[in-house]
Amino acid sequence: MTSFDDLLSQVPIGQIASKLGVDEATARDVVNKALPVLLGGLQAKTSNSEQEQSLQGLVDQHQDEGLLAGGVDIDQVDVHAGEQIVDDVFGSNKNTVINALGATGAGGNDLMAKVLPILAPIVLAYLSKQVLGKDGAPAGSAGAGQADAGGPLAEILGGLLGGAAKNGGLGGALSDALGKNAGSVLGNVLGGLLGGKR
Repeated sequence: MTSFDDLLSQVPIGQIASKLGVDEATARDVVNKALPVLLGGLQAKTSNSEQEQSLQGLVDQHQDEGLLAGGVDIDQVDVHAGEQIVDDVFGSNKNTVINALGATGAGGNDLMAKVLPILAPIVLAYLSKQVLGKDGAPAGSAGAGQADAGGPLAEILGGLLGGAAKNGGLGGALSDALGKNAGSVLGNVLGGLLGGKR
């Protein structure tokens, strides 16, 4: 079943803590704040059929990796690919996103810059698994005729973001995870990404 808690359970907090050199509480806080923002950036790419097709291509690349099988091994996460994903999702707004996340006090800019590329491949592997489970067909064959309806990725990401906040939706997720100020900054950035792709 697709849910934010299910996605969060796939993230190896202890391993991330060791890799970042922080305690588990700090790592959990960083992940809890970074994950909704990453999901929001991915959701923004589904607002336009061309951008959603590009995202679908990224998801397809992760469908056979087996990253989630038996639990994620952090050493198997391709951080370099994760950096490329983060660059693709946020573009020129990447530093603004990292700065706003860092300002929440959850480890600062340095940890946020390191954790986003770790989370990105895990999220794409999860999305691939959910698309395959939802449609019963390879991800690349799904959604081509569903662009007008938002496609399966838009639906899955919307559900994940709704689960990230009691009130549902990206705005609620950001406010709950980050607090009013940072949530507002990132909401504007992601809103701009969304508007720019319509």
